[in-house]
Order: sequence, then C-alpha cells, then structure tokens
Amino acid sequence: MTLRRVLDYLAQQPYTSEVIVADDGSSDGTAAYVDRLLDDHRNLFLLRLDHRGKGYAVRAGALMARGEHILLCDADLATPIEEWERLRRYLESGYDLAIGSREGIGAQRIGEPWYRHVMGRVFNTIVRLVAVGGIQDTQCGFKALRRAVAYDLFRRVRIYGDDAPRVDGAAVTAYDVELLYLAVRRGYRIVEVPVVWQYGEETKVNLLRDSWRNLRDVLKVRWYALRGMYTGLDAPLATVAEEPSRKTVNTR
Repeated sequence: MTLRRVLDYLAQQPYTSEVIVADDGSSDGTAAYVDRLLDDHRNLFLLRLDHRGKGYAVRAGALMARGEHILLCDADLATPIEEWERLRRYLESGYDLAIGSREGIGAQRIGEPWYRHVMGRVFNTIVRLVAVGGIQDTQCGFKALRRAVAYDLFRRVRIYGDDAPRVDGAAVTAYDVELLYLAVRRGYRIVEVPVVWQYGEETKVNLLRDSWRNLRDVLKVRWYALRGMYTGLDAPLATVAEEPSRKTVNTR
C-alpha cells in the first residue's frame, strides 16, 4: 500500500512529520484501512469528508496540517515520496512554493500514453494564456508549500472552498490553477522542480468529463479575477490557527 510506503519512509527521516489522509467520501474501504492503522502510527490522521472533489479534499487536508512545510501528494504516489526531498531543499532555501513538474530537464514521465501528454500540453497552453503564465506544469499532484503560505492561499480560494457542492463520481479538478494564480498575485516565490512521474493505468480520470471540468475551472479563475472577486490580495498573511489533535476528524 502507498500509505505504508509513506509512513515507512518518513519514519527513517531525521525530522518529525505527520500524514493526513483526506478521504473524499470514498466507498472503496480507504477510510476503514486508514482507521486500522491509527493506533500504531501517532503521526497519522484521518480526515473524513463529504464527496466534493479533489480540490475540496486537498484544501481541507492542508488547513488541518501543523508542520512547517506541507506536501500535497496524490494517494497513488504517481510521484514517489522520495522526490519530496528535492522540493524540501527549495523551501529551506527560501522559496514559498516548490511544485513538482513533469516538464524540464531531469523530469521523467513513465508509461504515459502519447495522447495524454498532448492533451496536457494543450491544457497548459490554455492555463498560461488565461490564468497563470510562466509555469510549465500546473497540474502535477506533488506540491509543497510553507505552512503560513498554504494557510493564506487555501483560505482565499473560491472554487473549492467551504461551500463547494457535493459531486457524483470521480471529480478531478484544476484547483491547482486557482491556487497558483493566487500565489502569483500574492507575490510568493515559486519554483518548478523536475520530478519522476508514473502514469497509472487505474486512473479515475475521464478524458471528456474531466477535461471540460478543468477548462471550466480555468475560465472561472479568469472570470472571478475580472469581476474583482479576488479582493484583498495585499492583505497580511492569514493567522496560523491551532489545529485539532484528534486522530479522526469527521466533517459530515
């Protein structure tokens, strides 16, 4: 299991850590599996959520985190947990966000169908033209942020915030675009870090449905910006609040 790989890896590191599993209303036994591990892993937490999509789940997990640095990581470990060390070095050198990239020198895409790569590059072109320029890969699910920065940004997002609606079926979203748009507007230092990425045959991505949803998210970011809905971006960082110390948090 990928969760055990993460726990075993972190247990060998010289720094303390915590692992938060944000369960997006899954029906595949994920929550029950994590629940069985809680007593044996004091640094493991389970966040039970209604099914509102990946963006909502990632946001909830990030706002629960208490570490100095926060790594956002897909459950399938398409990018190996060991790649975290590359991102960590940049955060420690002064960057606010270190985002994994499947583009650039040193990046590796393993097993990805050619048409998926083409679609990804077309989408990135749209993102750069409409919302966030200068970033080659906004959608890699492996991103790290300083905690204060994560709190600040995730408390400002609008598309998948507290009032995000419930959804049916798998919901891959472009929440990353809004997050990075806000980061650029806030003047945070962002670095793209080439990483290894493995395409998963068991992916839940629906090319037509999710392509439309992602495009809609990008257009929403631009529309919200034009309407002045991202106000107060020059305000101070949000206060880092104390987070619950419970093993399981149920928001239903």
